[in-house]
Amino acid sequence: MLPKRILDYGKSGNVIREISEYGKKRAKEIGPENLYDFSIGNPSVPTPQKVTDSLIHLLQTLPPQQLHAYTAAPGDPGVRQQVADYLNRQYGRHCSGAGIYLTAGAAAALAICLTALVNPAEEVLLPAPFFSEYTVYTEQAGGVPVIVPCREPDFQLDLAAIEKAITPKTRVLLLNSPNNPAGVVFSREILTRLAGLLTRKSQEYGEPIYLLSDEPYRELAYDGVEVPYIPNLYPNTLVCNSFSKCLSLAGERLGYVLVPDQVENSGDVYAAVCGAGRALGYINVSSLFQFALPECLGLTADLSVYAENRKLLVNALREYGYEMPAPDGAFYLYVKALEPDDMAFCKKAREYELLLVPGQAFYYPGYVRVAYCLDTDTIRRALPAFQKLAKAYGK
Repeated sequence: MLPKRILDYGKSGNVIREISEYGKKRAKEIGPENLYDFSIGNPSVPTPQKVTDSLIHLLQTLPPQQLHAYTAAPGDPGVRQQVADYLNRQYGRHCSGAGIYLTAGAAAALAICLTALVNPAEEVLLPAPFFSEYTVYTEQAGGVPVIVPCREPDFQLDLAAIEKAITPKTRVLLLNSPNNPAGVVFSREILTRLAGLLTRKSQEYGEPIYLLSDEPYRELAYDGVEVPYIPNLYPNTLVCNSFSKCLSLAGERLGYVLVPDQVENSGDVYAAVCGAGRALGYINVSSLFQFALPECLGLTADLSVYAENRKLLVNALREYGYEMPAPDGAFYLYVKALEPDDMAFCKKAREYELLLVPGQAFYYPGYVRVAYCLDTDTIRRALPAFQKLAKAYGK
């Protein structure tokens, strides 16, 4: 008999990808210019030329027995040290290559960390809304997801609710800032207070509560908004990051886990990360992209396109009567549905060829996610459809 939970994961699928696949079929039926697919966070701006140049240089110069061979399971030691050196320059927090584990994107990094940190039946706090796969990674690690809604209307962390949710079984709090789907950046003030709360509760229960910081949108912040570096605020923080969004490399699956030196028993924690990678089969990410990585650290694609899309879309939607928290980062809007049932609202939006993702997919119903990582012309052409949808609800 097949494992029921795993079978259910396979049969249920991911709502976002299902909507995206529907969009591909629908575009063939009516023409892509007539469909407005805001479903999936797939970067639309070109990868920096230096990334391509680095790959070409490696292919032309490195011998195949080096370029296509196994590296160490956590990644090439030299590359890992260069990642650590970059992070030290950027954030002033000491870490070493011995605390870096290269992964197949942030998804693998999160799955590895949760497997490394969580014992069976221990709890993982998930401030909602959040990327739906967090529950999958938690359950696969044997943990119990505990959903803690953020506060409205600004969608900052609800510290009172988090404190109430913490128990002796709490092992991890998983944060994503800038946030997918809300676009919210958690403030330094609230993160500092959160650090104090986690420190106090860790001391009370005699076990560390780890903060797992999921950071693939770190570089996507607007209007000078600060994205605090959480290891500088709370010592027991592990970072999961990827280059999918900032370098437009989503399909190449390149990321890392950082276990900073100041994490309690950091050597054992890193060993557990390595053990989790081994147990899950997440070892030796693409050697070609590993060797290209040092040349690309600190680069970004032209993210100004997203800033323009954000401004255009936010101004228009608010004019049409839509409400949303301030989208200070990432490339998503979390728009309040114009009826209580966000699934029904998304179904109504399809009548205007608008593909939106219901808030239920992010464990915070009543809203819909709008991914604006599209070309700006598509955003402009979609505005009349959003306006017609609003008028259908009397806006």
